Amino acid sequence: MGKPCAVSGAMITCSFGLAPSTLNVVAPRPTVEGRPVANITDIVPGANIPPFGLCQSLANPTVAAATAAALGVLTPMPCVPVVTAPWTPLAPQMTAGGAPVVVAGAQCFCAFAGVIAITMPGAVRTTAA
Repeated sequence: MGKPCAVSGAMITCSFGLAPSTLNVVAPRPTVEGRPVANITDIVPGANIPPFGLCQSLANPTVAAATAAALGVLTPMPCVPVVTAPWTPLAPQMTAGGAPVVVAGAQCFCAFAGVIAITMPGAVRTTAA
């Protein structure tokens, strides 16, 4: 049995972010349950993946600098995700916009060591193989 498809408005989280966010699908796409379906190329920071509030990763230069200035006390700074690769795992049998569809549980990675995951895909009745 397949997993639910991720659509525009899916809830996403980052392992180092302090707040959840929502996935935005901006390119014209087929719809699933009335919303555009996401594919593995929907990783553009700001356009597809909004910030997650504040970042707590010391791999983020702004967090590292603020923490050093606070004499080692972790000081979260505004999150600006830097996504390094497409979403994975995916639904290779189903494509939208010329690329495989993203499903519940998919992850992508931030250059600042965060793991960005789809926690609520938005679609509930439509699954992908």
